[in-house]
Amino acid sequence: MAFAVQLHCVLKKVDSGKLKPHYFHGEEWINAWRQGFNFQCPHGEALVAIKSYFSEEEGSDRLWSFECQPTPTTLGEPSACWWDDLNLAGMEWTSTCSDNGIVAGVQSQYFPSTLDREWRFYCCRYGKKCPYSCWKTTDIPEYHKEEAEMVVPAYGYFIRGAQTTFSGVLRDRQWKYILCRMTEFDCEFQNL
Repeated sequence: MAFAVQLHCVLKKVDSGKLKPHYFHGEEWINAWRQGFNFQCPHGEALVAIKSYFSEEEGSDRLWSFECQPTPTTLGEPSACWWDDLNLAGMEWTSTCSDNGIVAGVQSQYFPSTLDREWRFYCCRYGKKCPYSCWKTTDIPEYHKEEAEMVVPAYGYFIRGAQTTFSGVLRDRQWKYILCRMTEFDCEFQNL
């Protein structure tokens, strides 16, 4: 299944004369500005696309959108799911799902004192399947304050985690997502 995900935004004038973002119909953001959210894929699905839109006027916050896709039948059903480690707002963070899990959800809370969010991944393990052919994306967004979009490159790739840095000056994050394939057979590795 191919994904043609685009972040659509046009600018329109409001009464004050300032330009404000106006989103095309059909864009479904999971959060409102400066609000927390808890997003989980349906059982047996994994996160495959992440989009966000930045606004300095709205507390240097981002609107977020996520897409899920059913995992291949060769993986079977998830054997366990859990919320993994939490980062602190304003801090760098690297998180890979423990116990060979893949990302199936995201939780976030906004903190006005730092103009940043804390993050946590919802991870699911599929029996004793193990990750392989892992790599990190380039910075997303490429530059702070830009629209951001990440879509897994092909069916059978999964998000295992992310590395993120926070700019205290620009009050925005850049992400490098950790993407892997998963074995179709059971393996003996505890965690990779």
